[in-house]
Amino acid sequence: MQQGFVNICNLTRYFNVGEKRLPVLTSANLQIQKGETIALLGRSGAGKSTLLNLMGGIDAPDGGYIKIGNHNLGQLNERQRTLFRRQHIGYVHQFFNLVPTLTAAENIALPLELNRVDDASIKEKVASLLEVIGLTGRGQDFPDQLSGGEQQRIALARAIIHRPMLLLADEPTGNLDAHSGQQVLKLLHALVSQFNCTLMMVTHSLVVAKSSDRIITLDQGQLLERAGEFAW
Repeated sequence: MQQGFVNICNLTRYFNVGEKRLPVLTSANLQIQKGETIALLGRSGAGKSTLLNLMGGIDAPDGGYIKIGNHNLGQLNERQRTLFRRQHIGYVHQFFNLVPTLTAAENIALPLELNRVDDASIKEKVASLLEVIGLTGRGQDFPDQLSGGEQQRIALARAIIHRPMLLLADEPTGNLDAHSGQQVLKLLHALVSQFNCTLMMVTHSLVVAKSSDRIITLDQGQLLERAGEFAW
């Protein structure tokens, strides 16, 4: 089996529902090359968000492993996974997840502050990214003063400012109108290219999915590449 930058090998995850053990991922396998963009499709409840949580080290599998670069997440304890996620993973949520009491600039700066980057570098990097995402002059606005599209652009900047190895995006355009969604999608791919990230993006939109290098489906616990075979 070809080894990639991200290697998912025999990944298994169960959830207990009452007295039943519900399989979500069953010996799933996937290799992703560095710099590749992957769209993940699947029915609601198929386990797409579960997979992202496993890839981000938020959750631990019941079997198998995920290796990102030279890091095997299964060999890290909870604290080590937290530090790895803080330094090397970016996450974009459907509903933005901005901190409402922080300004746009302060939201973007959060990963750098958690990684104890000096104040001067933070200020410079935040100002640069605000320009890249087209929101120069809006850094002191709070999230509720921004449109949905603007909030998601701030969320993208926050997710990528620390130059993560892997960017995980869970329905990044799912809460936006068509025009704003297209703008955010274009910006997402531009940032991934500029920062040389690897992208795993969950989406229900085939239009969004087709903007990626490969489309993977999660079906009955398995990760499958099925070009042109989408029933949902």
